[in-house]
Amino acid sequence: MTASPDRFAELLARDEAEIDLARACLLIAADAYPGLDVEGYLGEIERLAARLRGRMAPGEPAEGRVLALNRFLFDELGFAGNADHYYDPRNSYLNEVLDRRTGIPITLSVLYLEVGRRIGLALEGVSFPGHFLVRFAGEATNLLVDPFQHGEIRFEDQAQALLDRVYGGAVRLQPEYLRPAGRKDMVVRLLANLKNVYLNARDDARAVAAIERILLVRPDATDEVRDRGMLLARLGRTDEAVIDLERYLERSPGAPDAQRVRILIDQLGRG
Repeated sequence: MTASPDRFAELLARDEAEIDLARACLLIAADAYPGLDVEGYLGEIERLAARLRGRMAPGEPAEGRVLALNRFLFDELGFAGNADHYYDPRNSYLNEVLDRRTGIPITLSVLYLEVGRRIGLALEGVSFPGHFLVRFAGEATNLLVDPFQHGEIRFEDQAQALLDRVYGGAVRLQPEYLRPAGRKDMVVRLLANLKNVYLNARDDARAVAAIERILLVRPDATDEVRDRGMLLARLGRTDEAVIDLERYLERSPGAPDAQRVRILIDQLGRG
């Protein structure tokens, strides 16, 4: 089953509560894996949750379910962060995460959220700088779960230590760093990771594809329009590049890089 932009756009056009996050991530993966069995992988997530539900006592407290979910995913099944090969594009595809049991913070968080939701846990994503997290909203307190670090659990007031681990103490915690991430936010963050992976690999065509998905979700993302124009220019798709770059200037005429973009448009126009 190959994803089409129409199917992806239709899914992401829904209200947040109606978006199937796992399906959206698998539709992204289907771009890279033609013929991907999206329904089969969704069924695998369902089966994982059913196995875990079958072990839980009736009325299991939510905190106990969090611990059970951690033991199941990380101790028993062996899911782990791929620190050694962090920029391997496979880490950003949910099918590969399920098959290889390794990934990056955003994809492991998607899996954690999707299995957790199916066992009745109140979880939400947190767009923490440089390192996506999951929040468990308990009756007495909120906890931060780090699926990349074997489900490590911290209280929210310990978030500075997490930030120090990512930035070496150079960044101070701000309230907005702990804001919940919606499902569209998570899809965009996943696509942004893919975009950067392919930019670093000089795979411009796949970076463009990631940007086009981002713009389906966030059509007002002006910087993405500029970046697509730059990449299209490198790919020799001059007319399309000029359209994007002119659109960028229309939206952001006073941008710091506006003059550089005007020069590029002029160069492209002169061939």
